[in-house]
Amino acid sequence: MNLNYEHNLITQGFRYIAGTDEVGRGPLAGPVVAACVIFPPDFELSQEFHWLTDSKKLTAKRRELLFPLIKREALSCEIALVSPATIDKINILQASLLAMARSIAKLSTQPDYILVDGKFIIPQIQITQEAIIGGDNLIASIAAASIIAKVSRDYLMQGYHEQYPVYGFNQHMGYGTKAHIEAIKQHGPCPIHRLSFEPLKSLFK
Repeated sequence: MNLNYEHNLITQGFRYIAGTDEVGRGPLAGPVVAACVIFPPDFELSQEFHWLTDSKKLTAKRRELLFPLIKREALSCEIALVSPATIDKINILQASLLAMARSIAKLSTQPDYILVDGKFIIPQIQITQEAIIGGDNLIASIAAASIIAKVSRDYLMQGYHEQYPVYGFNQHMGYGTKAHIEAIKQHGPCPIHRLSFEPLKSLFK
């Protein structure tokens, strides 16, 4: 992976290119978390970034190694989340876009071009945007955002495990594993479960 896409935009007159991505669209519990990353305009990926790619393709250990590198080298890097209650209220797509918008709003450096993972641009953002399907596997700043979001969300879910240990959030991070669904059936939902998601929606009407 390289920064060619970002550098091409810089040659067109843009300066601060942000990549944004979210994680946690599919789980039955926990927030959706987005991150936004801007690398310096003249930044080049060193050998330390050899493994940089979509967070889903990396082991937890490699994500943990890349996380501090990205934080160190980024010009600006922020995360934001949208709660399970809001996901239930506005749906997961809108919640994902809202989380990305919130992460962009928190940046210390205002981007002048945003690369968004997926097929939708972010509503109510006046900055020039481009939605790129599979961007987390193609574009370095989006891949970096996916790693920041994933590691950050995993930390959050490990914290929720301390609060609600019966569900095993430290094992599945809120995804709908067999053990997780059995725990929901046995104990009922907790405050971070998404009640609009199946099978919770049918179980707890």
